[in-house]
Amino acid sequence: MRLPRPYSIKEIADLLGATYSGDENYLVNGVNEFHQVEKGDLTFIDNVKYYERVLFSPAAVVIINSKPEESHGKHFIISEDPFRDYNKFIKQFSTFKQSAQSISSSAEIGKNTIIQPNTFIGDNVKIGDNCIVHSNVSIYNDCEIGNNVVIHSNTVIGADAFYYKRKPEGFDKLISCGKVIIKDFVEIGANCTIDRGISGNTIIGEGTKLDNLIQIAHDVNIGRNCLLASQVGVAGNVTIEDDVILWGQVGIQKEITIGKGAVVLGQSGVPKSLEGGKTYFGSPAAEAREKMKEIAYMKQIPVLMKILTEKL
Repeated sequence: MRLPRPYSIKEIADLLGATYSGDENYLVNGVNEFHQVEKGDLTFIDNVKYYERVLFSPAAVVIINSKPEESHGKHFIISEDPFRDYNKFIKQFSTFKQSAQSISSSAEIGKNTIIQPNTFIGDNVKIGDNCIVHSNVSIYNDCEIGNNVVIHSNTVIGADAFYYKRKPEGFDKLISCGKVIIKDFVEIGANCTIDRGISGNTIIGEGTKLDNLIQIAHDVNIGRNCLLASQVGVAGNVTIEDDVILWGQVGIQKEITIGKGAVVLGQSGVPKSLEGGKTYFGSPAAEAREKMKEIAYMKQIPVLMKILTEKL
């Protein structure tokens, strides 16, 4: 997320009531959680598992609960609760506002675009030319829709990320301040949900088609000309390259990549990245021919057990 103006480290630390280490006049222009962090950004870390990844990331300023021995060129804001204080800073620029009308006056809607009744379009939404948005669709604030896009009924675009931190008293929610970007010639079926990025963007590439009842989580990047069949679920920070086909009820684990031209057959579970240009099946997914052989071998186990028992 780009900030409306640069903020110095001292300004941020003072706002959070925290101490800092580094150049107090260093200016931050962007804020991102560590999966999406860009050069010069502010981010946070409160889990030892991710320390190395963050310390060697492009981030310039890190909200952290204890200063590391090596700075690795980073500035630090020292906080008792980095998750809480990151949210506190984000809230300065991302607060919920009640809408007074179904289609916001700040929304930009292109030529020849049809908006059916009972659709909600939030603040600063941009919709291109020659689109059709069917009834009961909800498009939350700041989302961007390209040209020649079709969105079917009851789909929700731009809901918050499912991102929580467990605490003794319950769950803390990480504030979502990214958006959804849908490129040209995309078609989205009925009852789909596409979540906004936490601090970056969720992107649906040009020419991609989504069936009904599909969940796309935060910060997912789907390439061009992909096909996703009904009941596919894609977790956060997944990259799906061009020309991928995911058949019905495929589940994709977070933070992995599905290579260009890969095909994943129905009801498969994908826990790790897949190479492009191959067909996969099963849970965990593997190359389809090999997985089918495994299933065939498994069917022979009762026969082999019977033979073994008779010999004994």
